[in-house]
Amino acid sequence: MFADLGLLALRLTLGLVFLSHGAQKAFGAFGGPGFAGATGFIGSLGFRPARFWAALAVGGELAAGLLYLLGLLTPLASLLVLGTMAVAIAKVHGPKGFFVQNGGYEYNLVLIIAALTLALAGPGAFSLDHLLGFAR
Repeated sequence: MFADLGLLALRLTLGLVFLSHGAQKAFGAFGGPGFAGATGFIGSLGFRPARFWAALAVGGELAAGLLYLLGLLTPLASLLVLGTMAVAIAKVHGPKGFFVQNGGYEYNLVLIIAALTLALAGPGAFSLDHLLGFAR
């Protein structure tokens, strides 16, 4: 039971983090850049067409966040997080070193490990995956 509560806390936290970051990029919520700003940033990284890659990144963050909150298709949510964070490390944070105060990849790595934990351990009993029989 305590393990299930821990998995629920982890899922809800990751869900809120990714929904919030996606909302910043999609809608300009929480002081974010909005879709035009996110597209400009993605383009500045060399991704072409920038609008397509921005939509993929924003959609991945929003979808992962919602799926984690629901505890639905948790392995897919984890895959979306792993892909998004791997690109963030490779293109933005990796060259800046480890520590987040220098713009490094420390935070992204924690998100990857949290997503990997959910992918391996499952979403827990308090999830739609469990209710629907998708998880143990």
